[in-house]
Amino acid sequence: MGIGILGSFLVLSLFFRPLLCQQPNTDGFFISDFLQKMGFISTKDHNFSAHICSWQGVGCDSKAENVVNLTAKSFGLSGVIPDNTIGKLTKLKYLDLSNNKLTGLPSDIWSLGSLKYLNLSHNKISGELSSNMVNFGVLEILDLSVNNFSGKIPEAISSLSSLHILNVSRNRFDSEIPSGILSCHSLESLDLSVNRLSGLPNGFGSGFPKLKFLNLAENVILGKSSDFSRMDSITHINISGNMFKGSVVDLFEGPLEVIDLSRNQFDGHISKVTFSSSFNWTDLVYLDLSENQLSGEIFNDLNNAQSLQYVNLADNRFSQQEFPQIDMLSGLEYLNLSGTSLIGQIPQELSSLSRLKVLDISKNHLTNRIPLLSNRNLLVIDVSYNNLTGDIPLELIEKLPRMERFNFSYNNLTLCASEFSSKTLQSAFIGSSNGCPIAANPALFHKKGPKHRGLKLALALTFSMVFLLLGLLFLAFGCRRKTTIWAVKQNSYKEEQTISGPFSFQTDSTTWVADVKQANSVPVVIFEKPLLNFTFADLLSATSNFDRGTLLADGRFGPVYRGFLPGGIHVAVKVLVHGSTMTDHEAATELEYLGRIKHPNLVPLTGYCLAGEQRITIYDYMENGNLQNLLHDLPLGVLRTTTEDWSTDTWEVEDDDNNSIQNVGSEGLLTTWRFRHKIALGTARALAFLHHGCSPPIIHRDVKASSVYLDMNLEPRLSDFGLAKIFGTGPEDEITHGSPGYIPPEFLHPKSSSPKYPTPKSDVYGFGVILFELISGKKPVEDDYPEDKDGNLVSWVRGLVRNNEGSRAIDPKIRGTTSQTQILEALKIGYLCTAEVPAKRPSMHQVVGLLKDIEPARQ
Repeated sequence: MGIGILGSFLVLSLFFRPLLCQQPNTDGFFISDFLQKMGFISTKDHNFSAHICSWQGVGCDSKAENVVNLTAKSFGLSGVIPDNTIGKLTKLKYLDLSNNKLTGLPSDIWSLGSLKYLNLSHNKISGELSSNMVNFGVLEILDLSVNNFSGKIPEAISSLSSLHILNVSRNRFDSEIPSGILSCHSLESLDLSVNRLSGLPNGFGSGFPKLKFLNLAENVILGKSSDFSRMDSITHINISGNMFKGSVVDLFEGPLEVIDLSRNQFDGHISKVTFSSSFNWTDLVYLDLSENQLSGEIFNDLNNAQSLQYVNLADNRFSQQEFPQIDMLSGLEYLNLSGTSLIGQIPQELSSLSRLKVLDISKNHLTNRIPLLSNRNLLVIDVSYNNLTGDIPLELIEKLPRMERFNFSYNNLTLCASEFSSKTLQSAFIGSSNGCPIAANPALFHKKGPKHRGLKLALALTFSMVFLLLGLLFLAFGCRRKTTIWAVKQNSYKEEQTISGPFSFQTDSTTWVADVKQANSVPVVIFEKPLLNFTFADLLSATSNFDRGTLLADGRFGPVYRGFLPGGIHVAVKVLVHGSTMTDHEAATELEYLGRIKHPNLVPLTGYCLAGEQRITIYDYMENGNLQNLLHDLPLGVLRTTTEDWSTDTWEVEDDDNNSIQNVGSEGLLTTWRFRHKIALGTARALAFLHHGCSPPIIHRDVKASSVYLDMNLEPRLSDFGLAKIFGTGPEDEITHGSPGYIPPEFLHPKSSSPKYPTPKSDVYGFGVILFELISGKKPVEDDYPEDKDGNLVSWVRGLVRNNEGSRAIDPKIRGTTSQTQILEALKIGYLCTAEVPAKRPSMHQVVGLLKDIEPARQ
């Protein structure tokens, strides 16, 4: 018996040898336990039987007792970090777990009070950032970028007074930037980009005396230029893609090297920015002021900024002016002056910019010829939408095949381009005439005299004999290979038939026709991938010839199809079947503008195609269908039943990355007020951006549940913005007034003194209807509305609210999932939005604020 016990002990010792080699309750034990639980496999550099201080990426103190440095970057670690592992490394100063698949943090990680460096970037960590970060009093570098953190940045960040670098970009943080961040006086680099942050604390600019790098890009921040005053040390500032206003002149202060203020609402005359001691122009390398409301003239003395490598001033409201003097900017690599009201001719001096790679001077009023641009590094050139004339220089034509992108369309140019395909000619040279000179001297064919007549006759006879002999040879060859050639001709004919138009397609409600002769000659524009030369033929292939099997919806604008473009690009293709009075040029300009509008709660317009009279828009595909499906129909896309029995209440969310919600049952998404509130708030933010963040404001004109989509992360995204302008024929057109159940009363009562054309307040009404749907679970029309003679949702709910019986309107599925008071407050917001008089309805900015005030607490 003793021998048996001894044998068992030896076997167990061998089995647990790796763990026994690291003594329990030591740093080595905690790290080896952490790595094994996170799926890491022992290697020669991380031999669990060796001493911990010998491992690669592990640094110990001088006595080799405590681990002070742990780097586990790109180890393939996945899942939630368990407690009692790395959280026990009490002396740890440096921790790098970036580029893994971590989804959650241990509760004891916040006890690592000695940390100076923490990098958790490029993982999948979700949830709110804990206020326990207050314990990181000596932390100097914090990088949480590219994760799924959400909610507010905690006020506890004020305790990180030693912080030099903070990067929480590419997460889902919302609300305003906390005022506590102003206590981080040591910050030198701050990156909060690509989140959903909405505001800055007072005194933001003066709170960071040492700040050199600031990135707030791609948020929804409402602010003004004065918010950045007194940033005396700043060298890099990027606040693009927000809603900042004020004079752009106020931001040109200090030793700036990079300035990106694009896609905001800044105004003012940039020519007033003088080359004075208050701003050091000689250090400026990168300047992007595009898509603002700048006026006046472009900088008068831009040549003084001789370090400039990147200049983008596109799409502003500048006065008409000649091309600015930039010939001294020898290091310039990128120049975009599209839509800057340039007149006159393109200066030959551009050729002196030897490093220039991108030149975009489209959408101006430039005239005369294109000069010989001898820039050897040029990769992109766009001179479209101007008034240029004459030949495109042959030397420039010869460079084009080596370029990444070029466009000479919508001018009055001529070219000799026999080497270009018809597809290229019809996409990059629209409106240009293609013709090469006759090789022989044309004068010879106009001289008279017997001598030349005889020469002509001799030449004609010679060529006739040659062609006759060639014809006989081909005839003989054709007889011998008759069968083969016939087969080839059949295939060619069949192939030609598949791409020749016009094309007719039928849905359940309509038939639409694409009146194009050759499908492969009609270009498809994809904004983010300009080098991919797609055509209407690719759309046919992507949608199985617009087959009914790919039909996603058949709405008032037209049918929507699901498709996969070459390269695996998953898209939704919408056909505006009734066309519009817009010319192709006008429609293209409007669609290009809509393609530049980006917001986390808008479905991005990916591209478009002008196929005859049909305007075809292309969007990112939304995997989880729309709100109409979610509330009133069976879920589409990845929301599907787990069995063939569709009567069950259990649903699954299919997600290859395991980064979404699984097994959504009766207590899941469809039955929580928190989820419905999230949809309402996201939709409100989208409309607020269209109304207040775009200039001029964009009125949606058809706000309804089927226009609100859910992306792969179940985030709400509003679609179809701007389409009514392209689709309709004018402000009085019936299409602009909305869909049944969502039409404001001012359009239903002709005798009303209210405006009969769409306004932002008509969008607010449509949003109010959506809010009532989210709360009640009922359709706007064609549903059961007890005791309501008008038979519509708005009339029923407003009557209940007036009689203090709003609780009767609450969907039974969401009762008890939050405080009833919150839902009743939401009903009151919907009541305000659906006021009969448009002037009494709140703005969408006010609606966002009201909804945020009743946001359910996170669990």
